Amino acid sequence: MRIGIVGTGHIGGTAAKLFAKAGHQVAVSNSRGPATLASLSSSIGPNAKATSVIEAVKFGEAVLLSLPYRKMDELPPAESFAGKIVIDAMNAYSGVGRVMDLGDSTSSEEVAKQMPAARLVKAFNTMGWNTLASGSRPAREERLVVFIAGDDASAKATVAKLIDEIGFASIDTGSLRDGGRRQQPGSPIYGRPMTVREAKKILG
Repeated sequence: MRIGIVGTGHIGGTAAKLFAKAGHQVAVSNSRGPATLASLSSSIGPNAKATSVIEAVKFGEAVLLSLPYRKMDELPPAESFAGKIVIDAMNAYSGVGRVMDLGDSTSSEEVAKQMPAARLVKAFNTMGWNTLASGSRPAREERLVVFIAGDDASAKATVAKLIDEIGFASIDTGSLRDGGRRQQPGSPIYGRPMTVREAKKILG
């Protein structure tokens, strides 16, 4: 699969490496331009290339958004994401440790409003980057969980397959509204590495 990565901080850069290692083609991008990503692209290997943000979005059959949530307005126009699986790894922080007040909405619902024709899946937002970097397990019964939420069953199935291919287990928390709320900062599953058994016990 072709995967565009928008935002190459800890989560985006680590996910790019894992996807490429699993055999996928990745295009990495950030707001500063492809010249700043030559080292990262080279370290990932032949399955990666550095591009502009709009090129990464056009390239990807799936697009991982891992930029700061407060910079969401800098993304390409909504039509750029139409029909694409968009993996939302963002959390609604306005700064370090400060969660934005979205009222009755969730961060992914707000993302969906900005790109209504995208096939949005919330994932990779509850896991610390160090766990993502070192937590991959070959044996399925030992795997740590990446939670997913969304309203498109087919898109969630594709993201679940990607998660399996990089050595983690997926658990579906529900819709963007209900599942997205379960995955927000401050929830019992946020920021805690856990196995499938542990996760199911917490979620009930």
